[in-house]
Amino acid sequence: MKIGELSKRSGVSVRMLRYYEGEGLLRPQRTDAGYRDYGPAEEETVRRIKLLGSAGMTLGTIQKLLPCVQSDYPAFTPCDDLRRILTEQVTILDARIETLARSRSILAGFLSIAG
Repeated sequence: MKIGELSKRSGVSVRMLRYYEGEGLLRPQRTDAGYRDYGPAEEETVRRIKLLGSAGMTLGTIQKLLPCVQSDYPAFTPCDDLRRILTEQVTILDARIETLARSRSILAGFLSIAG
């Protein structure tokens, strides 16, 4: 399929798909005319990139983790540093949650005073 069709099917802009390719996350085949030819494997890769991104991971982390992801479920092939990467990501999320909880508490306090 052409890049426009993959964009429609995945909900990812053509520009972002090209960016993913430039970063080495996607490697579409090329037609004789030089057009990108995306197949089911690339479509699945885009779906996994979106999944990992929705979990709060940066593209740099996704690049490291993507080769280990087997499906949309938490199933992985053995990868060096996998446990370290996941632990770092959980730590980052825990810090965000803590910061948001403090912010929420402050705002709720203002609401109770404003009563």
